[in-house]
Amino acid sequence: MKFLFIFSIFFTFSCTEKMDISSFKKNSPEFVFEEYFNGQISAWGLFHDRFGNLKRTFKVEMIGELDGDTMVLDEKFFYDDGEESRRVWTVKINGDKTYTGTASDVVGEAKGIASGNALNWSYDLILKIKDYNLKVSFDDWMFLQEKGILINRAELSKFGIKLGVVTITFLKE
Repeated sequence: MKFLFIFSIFFTFSCTEKMDISSFKKNSPEFVFEEYFNGQISAWGLFHDRFGNLKRTFKVEMIGELDGDTMVLDEKFFYDDGEESRRVWTVKINGDKTYTGTASDVVGEAKGIASGNALNWSYDLILKIKDYNLKVSFDDWMFLQEKGILINRAELSKFGIKLGVVTITFLKE
């Protein structure tokens, strides 16, 4: 009986509903990906493991260049342990508040959709951990705030199991 109770609690909490992007349609300021990321942006982030332990902090310097319906976003990461990395996104702006993107460490295409002040961006990424590559899924939620502040919360998972959370605060320069 005790096992059944524990299993039902675990099942209840593991089957949480995903946020619905349309629930943000009335929120402002309106987040337009190609406007926000065009130009120079600075960001600061944290990575917490699934137990809530802070594992890494980092800074990001970004430059976005818009050419028609394509945005190239060059991200440079500077980690607290001295590691540096770079990701260059090529994002296609589909015109209906949807986006698709690629980068060298992204598996297939990233897919994004915006509504109101929010954008949901989902993709699989090859994450390098020391000498090992691990394919993880990202579920990014970005929320534009006043004064050009963008808050991003991304859950990383593998086989549906949450590995950790990345929180990033962007500031458009």
